[in-house]
Amino acid sequence: MTETGQDPRQTEDDLAPESQDVVERPEVEEEETEVHHDREFIQQVHTAVREEDAERAYDLVADLHAADVADLLQVLPSAQRVGFIGLLGERLDPDVLIEVEGAAQDDLYEHMPNELIADAVTELEADDAVYVLEELDEEDREEVLRALAADDRVAIEESLSFPEESAGRLMSRDFVSLPEFWTVGQTIDFLRSEDEDIPADFYDIFVVDPSHHAVGTVPLSRVMRSQRHVTIGSIMDSDPHVVKVTADQEEVAYQFSKYHLISAAVVDDSQRLVGVVTVDDIVEVIGDEAQEDILALAGVGEESGVNENFMEVTKSRFFWLFVNLGTAVLASVVIGLFDATIEQMVALAILMPIVASMGGNAGTQTMTVAVRAIATKELSRTNALRVVNREMMAALVNGILLAIVSGALAWAWFGDLMLGGIFAFAMVFNMFVAGLSGVLVPMTLNKAGVDPAIASSVFVTTITDVVGFFAFLGIAAIVLL
Repeated sequence: MTETGQDPRQTEDDLAPESQDVVERPEVEEEETEVHHDREFIQQVHTAVREEDAERAYDLVADLHAADVADLLQVLPSAQRVGFIGLLGERLDPDVLIEVEGAAQDDLYEHMPNELIADAVTELEADDAVYVLEELDEEDREEVLRALAADDRVAIEESLSFPEESAGRLMSRDFVSLPEFWTVGQTIDFLRSEDEDIPADFYDIFVVDPSHHAVGTVPLSRVMRSQRHVTIGSIMDSDPHVVKVTADQEEVAYQFSKYHLISAAVVDDSQRLVGVVTVDDIVEVIGDEAQEDILALAGVGEESGVNENFMEVTKSRFFWLFVNLGTAVLASVVIGLFDATIEQMVALAILMPIVASMGGNAGTQTMTVAVRAIATKELSRTNALRVVNREMMAALVNGILLAIVSGALAWAWFGDLMLGGIFAFAMVFNMFVAGLSGVLVPMTLNKAGVDPAIASSVFVTTITDVVGFFAFLGIAAIVLL
């Protein structure tokens, strides 16, 4: 991060001659370094681990991208993974620490010595270093922090003091900030200097006042296309997009998506510029949040994956399976109330799963749309009534159309017009209730502070089962028997 008002290295009025030169780039043939998880490659890894051949192990991954090495670790069985990590030792690419996930991450962090983790952290960007530190247990985290240089330790500890999944944890402290009276020429000369505070990669220059409040931003491309005598203040966007350091990362991701941002300034409670969030971090957040919501809708844990051990998978799924057991019992109780009716007319037992199944599917469709709309903030108080009305009408029309088909089918199947009519009515009623509950349940849970992605499916399924069985069997008991 640059200091506000720092003196420029050079000043010129016109474009430097060399800036108009055409630089020829050498042609470089890029090789594919993607990991191929075929038997031969994995067998070579197994052989290196079995023979404890560190050089062979390193040669296998030396030309691979860190993400590919992480994929390899996630594919290996735990024992082989631990052995491979030990063979790589200090030659393991530090970026692997931020790419690896799940059980592979646990093995890596547990079996990699803390001094090596500390060395790797010093080579990572600030936000990536925070990510690694927050994944360690408290004892290991303290040991790694003690091994860091004082300035690195202070910066990381400050970031760790912010809430989890907040902009403060996500932000990088490496950014360029300049006063608005600087010229483009001064800025270019400064960026070309060897100042250690200039980040290797950045997209925007933040314009600050003497109190270090962000007053504007200038895309780097605009700087490069402007004359050297032009001031930064005259080409800046005077309404910079800022996010609070305590803002939830989902809210930050929503703002990036809505306003098509490349980077955004992060400010503290006094509105001072303290960091920057960039789009590469947000892409990862969006992916993680989408994965979390998909897993939550299915009632499985956030860390569920093909590489997790069976105990973790079992624990993550048991709770919601247990809840589903309770709701299934409730539906069975409703069926039990009409056991005599079912005994007298077997056709009811044949048809009632259809009513419940159609209602469940209709409810899931509506619920999925509603949960997504809540997550993306498309569904709010201002349009809630309109959305509810739309879902009610859609459910009612679909219910009527399907009722005509299913009622006619039941009539033809069992030769009973009255049974077909009852079946059709139950279908319409349950489809309507399914559409209504599919949107109201997520909205109610969200208002109560409960994640609708996690709990909605259980409640919606219960409602459609209970209402479907009760409506079909109850009307049949009154009309037919």
